[in-house]
Amino acid sequence: MRTVGVEEELLLVDPGSGEPKALSGAVLARAARDDPGQEVFEKELYGQMLEFATHPQGDMAELGAEIVRCRKEAARHAGEIGCTVAALASSPLPVSPSVAKGDRYRWMARQFGLAAQEPLVCGCHVHVAVDSDEEGVAVLDRIRPWLSVLAALSANSPYWQGQDTGYHSYRSRVWQRWPSAGPTEVFGSAERYHRRVADMVASGVILDEGMVYLDARLSQRYPTVEIRVADVCLHASSAVLIATLARALVETAARQWRAGREPVDHSVSLLRMAAWRAARSGLAEELLHPATMRRLPAATVVDALLEHAGQALADSDDLDRARVGCARLLDGGTGAQIQRGLLERTGSLRDVVTACARHTRT
Repeated sequence: MRTVGVEEELLLVDPGSGEPKALSGAVLARAARDDPGQEVFEKELYGQMLEFATHPQGDMAELGAEIVRCRKEAARHAGEIGCTVAALASSPLPVSPSVAKGDRYRWMARQFGLAAQEPLVCGCHVHVAVDSDEEGVAVLDRIRPWLSVLAALSANSPYWQGQDTGYHSYRSRVWQRWPSAGPTEVFGSAERYHRRVADMVASGVILDEGMVYLDARLSQRYPTVEIRVADVCLHASSAVLIATLARALVETAARQWRAGREPVDHSVSLLRMAAWRAARSGLAEELLHPATMRRLPAATVVDALLEHAGQALADSDDLDRARVGCARLLDGGTGAQIQRGLLERTGSLRDVVTACARHTRT
């Protein structure tokens, strides 16, 4: 069974006002003092963010328990210096992001100007084990049409600088400002993938392979495919659902490759439209069906994903979990829908943030 690991980026906020706080350095120092040698928490581009990474897990219940544990530990460390964490993919309240210290981050600020100074957004990256780069690239070629559905399920960023954006996942639209971000064409082989990445680095537009921010890529550090389209999810259970579906999509794609089935060769232009549609309406309206790239109700498209990956889900005993998780989001709402419901009830974006900080720890 393929192992799965999750990286989550959390927003550091004042527990009373909900305003983002550039305290990642202090939180990391406190974590290092409490647990010398810890490798769970890391700094990100902005001082208002904190990242953690789980261990590779084969069992989704164990992965969920680790995500909950890491979130609570992050909240504990943050609380010791007077802030807390919120699993929000963008800040509902106005914020001026603070670029973290370090030569790499200073280079990014110089190279990308305002585009590097504005996008304080938090994502969820899922690593799924693969046997080789060749299998990994075959997977990348075959999961491309389905990534927009994962993005819709994870949508958790309706607000930006104090305004309702009209989107369910505005994080994904902000992320497209990076020149190396977004969907890709079919690569066809590991050699072509690595040549493309090398060409991107050689262009001088990005500093190194770590800045290849494709929707899905081969990991630099691990023998995994890294899927990067999801917003950080408000609830840990939703993060587990995204990881569950990601593993099933990877396994399904690998089986198709071994069986000699060619990938669907949708153009990058159509994939961008599918991603935009997912960002705009999440699960509330229509999505583009990954097979046909035509509009259908979101519930129909989610059912298509479950059918597409159904055998892999069943083989890992995850089919019921996936069905229940998808039904919960379709009925109860994504993080974006919950945030809008909170604002409707309270009339305060500050209350939205503080309520979401409580949701983060559950």
